[in-house]
Amino acid sequence: MLSLLFATVGTTSYAGDEDADCSGESCQAVFRGFFSFLDRQLHGLPGNGRACADCHMPTDNFQLSPANVEARFRFLQARRQWNRYADDPLFRALDADDFRVNGAQAADFSNLRENALIRITFPLPPNVRLIDPATNAVSEETTVDVWRAVPSVLNVKLTGPDGLNPWFRGPNVSGGFQLDGRIGTLQDQAAAALANHAAVVATPSTRLLNDLSAFQSVLFSSPRVHALSEAIRGGATVIPDADPPLNAVQQQGKAVFTRACSQCHGGPGQSTPQAPVIRYHDIASECPRPVDTAVPARFNFKPCPARLMRNVRTYVVTLPDGSTVRRTTSDPGRALLTGFAGVGLPARDDWSKFDIPGLRGITKTAPYFHNNSADTLEEVVDHYIEFFKRVRVNAVALGVVPPAASTDGVNFDRAPKPEERAALLAYLRKL
Repeated sequence: MLSLLFATVGTTSYAGDEDADCSGESCQAVFRGFFSFLDRQLHGLPGNGRACADCHMPTDNFQLSPANVEARFRFLQARRQWNRYADDPLFRALDADDFRVNGAQAADFSNLRENALIRITFPLPPNVRLIDPATNAVSEETTVDVWRAVPSVLNVKLTGPDGLNPWFRGPNVSGGFQLDGRIGTLQDQAAAALANHAAVVATPSTRLLNDLSAFQSVLFSSPRVHALSEAIRGGATVIPDADPPLNAVQQQGKAVFTRACSQCHGGPGQSTPQAPVIRYHDIASECPRPVDTAVPARFNFKPCPARLMRNVRTYVVTLPDGSTVRRTTSDPGRALLTGFAGVGLPARDDWSKFDIPGLRGITKTAPYFHNNSADTLEEVVDHYIEFFKRVRVNAVALGVVPPAASTDGVNFDRAPKPEERAALLAYLRKL
């Protein structure tokens, strides 16, 4: 991956040239950002010793996977047999399951080791409260911890806010960074990560944040995706296809993808919904998964394993008319930003809504979804087959045919057919 970076930015001779251009960024800024991304002791920013690269691992396509977390944990334990001061900054108490009980002495890293999930803490909106699992009464808690994956930062130049198909309310009505789209720029994303995950106790300089943004903006999953980004930056009237050469089966899979997936995963970055499809979505990847009460069941999602179900909490939401509703989930998504839930059609509130991720390089970034709940691309496709079934069930009850499920507004014809599954998987593995 770093070889691809240096192919993008050129030779180190650019590092001293302020005017040299690296994919639209100052090459000097890119090189500074590269070293800052790896630096566990940023100058003037004392913190907990974490670097960006501790979670966005360059050796793991700039993401974090359970396999690599577990390997690092086991290696750390082996080192501590000989050196009790051995350290890996990934394992800081703030991302331990027992942090709220044991504070700095917390040492249960089950969520991190088994799921590669990190703690994200949100203030609860004024109309949202938690239920105490011990008493079943409203808790006094004013914040909530949810556990989310560390997404890859590859191709971020093609994702993020795009000014298209705005959502009904902010923040960032046309997409953003982080899994829920809550952050509008790479600079703000870096600042938030330094404060919340590296625990820096000073304000990062504008130059540092710009440098980190510049570095991330030249990271691509393949030379073809880089060429696509360059064509867009240059204002090309014809945008090159980022797909590599495809065989007959993969071509068939691309046709299935175009019909079934591109209404949401559209645009150059495959992260822009195509009108009239809305911006943010609940794809039922949270835990517990929806269960159909009909017999026989009309849809059947794979249940969440116990290692993910432990992150479930029950929330009570006060609606505008003063009534309340309880909802149980591992992650309310954008509802934690707005408190807008249970009002109007479910498709238009913020409950369990997340941004649409890009898919380029997806074969290298398992596991999948905001909570790493799908281990393989096969599980992703199978989940969406059930998702389309559920969409149909809900839509029929409402008397609508949503564009995400229909090509003509009449027939539910977007869902992948069982006989198309293998071809769709073949295409996804080429992205």
